[in-house]
Amino acid sequence: MSTATRVFVARIAGLPVFDPNGDLVGRVRDVVVALRIGRDAPRVLGLAVEIQARRRIFVPIGRVNTVDPDAVVLTTGTVSLRRFESRPGETLVLAELLDRRVSLLATGEGATVVDIAMEQMRTGDYLLTRVAVRKGAAGGLRGRRRGEVLQLNWDEVSGFSLPEDGQGAANMLAVFEKLRPADLASVLHDLSGKRRAEVAAALDDERLADVLEEMSEDEQVELIGGLEDERAADVLEAMAPDDAADLLGELPTEEAERLLELMEPEEAGPVRSLLAYSDDTAGGLMTPEPVILPPNATVAEALAMIRNADLSPALAAQVYVVRPPYETPTGRYIGTAHFQRMLREPPSSLISAVVDTDIDPLNPDCPLADVTRHLASYNLVAVPIVDSEQRLLGAVTVDDVLDHVLPQGWRDSRTSRG
Repeated sequence: MSTATRVFVARIAGLPVFDPNGDLVGRVRDVVVALRIGRDAPRVLGLAVEIQARRRIFVPIGRVNTVDPDAVVLTTGTVSLRRFESRPGETLVLAELLDRRVSLLATGEGATVVDIAMEQMRTGDYLLTRVAVRKGAAGGLRGRRRGEVLQLNWDEVSGFSLPEDGQGAANMLAVFEKLRPADLASVLHDLSGKRRAEVAAALDDERLADVLEEMSEDEQVELIGGLEDERAADVLEAMAPDDAADLLGELPTEEAERLLELMEPEEAGPVRSLLAYSDDTAGGLMTPEPVILPPNATVAEALAMIRNADLSPALAAQVYVVRPPYETPTGRYIGTAHFQRMLREPPSSLISAVVDTDIDPLNPDCPLADVTRHLASYNLVAVPIVDSEQRLLGAVTVDDVLDHVLPQGWRDSRTSRG
């Protein structure tokens, strides 16, 4: 391997990985090492590389040819595409060693690990040789205090081999702060339960809510159950009502009711309404917060509303036109205005002039199979849900349907590497 003399791991996180032909393989997500007895520097085993569909694979360090500031290039040969799963005795540098509290052997002072460097030896092996630490007291789970940063040799600090309670996560999250929620959920999936809880404690409510929405039901229950009740209620408030309802539906009834009582009434109300429906019906799948407008609104107003960055692409693809009131359950449903049609109309046109009334809405008791067929038959990304009086209750989006029709455990199906 040829590379810089010393490479800090946090700086290569996210770098693209190319094969010898220049084709993209994936992106570096972590470095896998084996800790050793005493003060011997850990040996680098390889890289955890994320490929398509958020799958992580293991690339042995011997397969890496170059590590540059902009990319990692592999040598010739094949790479196993089996999903990476950490084995006993293996440690992930970014996920498990950053933010660890260590002691400086020269002075006995405490410090927090902010980065670790790997370096190639004359034997060709790569070892973790240097540790960047921030001196002083721990910065807490949700922030980092300023303090002097030092670079020390691996054998000048102690504490890596000891189990640690209350390890922070601020520096690890700084490395992954630009990841999308689904990608950060994948990172958390590969952590131990203890480390997941520490990362959850370090995330703010909005970010944690976004990540929870992308996790499997078992991991959602594990993380929400590890939070203080008041914070769990705050996170549930930050989630989309349908996702919050799905999560609460997985909890024991008494626990779910306790959290609902702690939520603000205006946030808990829509969630309670969704819990009244079976989770395999349109009512159980729908979000009660689609984009809603009166018939006298203009196309310009509609386009302004769907520009909201917080809307999912599926929800932003159409506007539902109704009579007052304009919050679910609304007045009588009139029809749907599709984004593509609105783009072809003058901004001053009334939204009522572009409403599609040809495709019927569904009722909340409609089973999942019928919802799926309806979306597929009419090439829709979302469908309105109305009650017996034709009042709009919400909308089911194609991503909500996919969550239920894909095989159970699709988010975290794993195959160990050989």
